[in-house]
Amino acid sequence: MTRGAELNTIAREGKRFRTEHLEIRVAASLLNHPRVGLIVPKLKHTVVERNRLKRRLREIVRTRLLAELPAIDVVVRARAGAYDASFDTLAGELTLGAAKLRSNGS
Repeated sequence: MTRGAELNTIAREGKRFRTEHLEIRVAASLLNHPRVGLIVPKLKHTVVERNRLKRRLREIVRTRLLAELPAIDVVVRARAGAYDASFDTLAGELTLGAAKLRSNGS
């Protein structure tokens, strides 16, 4: 999911779960497959640091999350501490957040 309007709609209307490093929003999807969008704000970091964080989050979604997701739309927004978090910490938070939101009836 890459369109700003889609990301904004889910960010505005989706169910929210916050962790120390991430904010995860989930909304029902009309499609028969899951979609995931990432928002990585600048927060006074360089483009290299932002791209590194985006690559890490995409890899977590691809390897640990995508196969388990039902047909929902997920938007993951990195918080300030995400830049310094380890890969395993981010993976744990993202997996926990998505599972929690799924179990709450999304």
